[in-house]
Amino acid sequence: MLAEQFDAFLLDLDGVVYIGAELLPGAAEALGRLREAGKAIRFLTNDPRPTRSELAERLAGLGVEARADEVITCGWATAEFLRREGVRSVFVVGSAGLRAELEQAGIAVVDRERPEAVVVGADEHLGYLDILRASRLIHQGARFVAVNVDGAFPVPGGLAPATGAVVSAVQAATGRRPIVVGKPSLPMFELALASLPGRQRVVMVGDTPESDVLGAHQAGIPAILVAEEPPRYPTAGDFRNPDACIRTLLDLFEPGRSIRQWTRPSHPWPERVAPGVAAVVLDGDGRVLLVKRADNGRWGLPMGQVERGETVAEAVARELREEVGLEVRVLRLVGVYSEPASQVFVYPSGEAVQFVTCCLLCEISGGALRADDAEILDAAFFPPDALPDDLLSMHPRWLADALAGQTAAFVR
Repeated sequence: MLAEQFDAFLLDLDGVVYIGAELLPGAAEALGRLREAGKAIRFLTNDPRPTRSELAERLAGLGVEARADEVITCGWATAEFLRREGVRSVFVVGSAGLRAELEQAGIAVVDRERPEAVVVGADEHLGYLDILRASRLIHQGARFVAVNVDGAFPVPGGLAPATGAVVSAVQAATGRRPIVVGKPSLPMFELALASLPGRQRVVMVGDTPESDVLGAHQAGIPAILVAEEPPRYPTAGDFRNPDACIRTLLDLFEPGRSIRQWTRPSHPWPERVAPGVAAVVLDGDGRVLLVKRADNGRWGLPMGQVERGETVAEAVARELREEVGLEVRVLRLVGVYSEPASQVFVYPSGEAVQFVTCCLLCEISGGALRADDAEILDAAFFPPDALPDDLLSMHPRWLADALAGQTAAFVR
């Protein structure tokens, strides 16, 4: 049974233990049996409105044993994150409970002064003026912090807009990307794991693939989904695929149930997929053009993104013109590459993007080589058998495919 395979259980609340004010069938019994078996329990919720103490009292009122220090709310996690970051003042878009958690962490909640950060949560009484004030403060330099980005949460009769709906409004108004603390981001999971004794077998139990399962997998732990049917994603490598699926918490004690072993890949979970281009440019001596990029300090083939309304040939020509001053003519396609291990890039903002890159063989048709673009530290031609040691890992294969003289298969 699943209950015997783990020492500690991280449990979502809404949709797993209760919905609204109603305890879900079998939840109290299952949690009692876990405690009797000596299992450690942590309740993880993306509800930013109540304090940890209030949630512990709510659980007790439903007949579920819970201490405040066993509850990890995204509001408390945000307060802890900001305290450790040294933030001393915040403007809050959210509930009294969120404000209380921040103040208990020693962070001043201000309404008139210019704060160091804007914390965006959710509350039934939020209005346009809250979003307006938050947006203006972020434009003036305050850090943008979201307690989570959940779009909706379960309530009796369906779903209700959640924190992510408010965050999206502020993000649309500012054009800024928030720091996210709650599930599926790592800070909340790191706080939960840090509260447990070391060397424990830990599992996450939740009802939302996009926050509970994805977050657990990003933290390197397996995830059990509470659902009538498992979700269906296009690929087996999707981080949102649960390792087991149960209908109620009592199924944790059903004999014979197994769980998939989660092994975290080398690449982070990409938030989006984008089209990219790369160029193999050879000079008259058969040397290949490489550039050293400012963002990572490593050598590689010239690369870039395809902009809206642009063909891949136009994109590669534009990138070379802008970055190194060369005019090129595209000769042929080398290959299309999309392997996540080499094609997922994390930007300084924290956004992870998986590129589907068309690599094109090009010849020089004009211009003069330069390396004065802000994104390029250096540019030079190298013999294919004397490439720099700090070359990006995937580029030797791309160059080999180009020199092989045939268009590569569309499989990488």
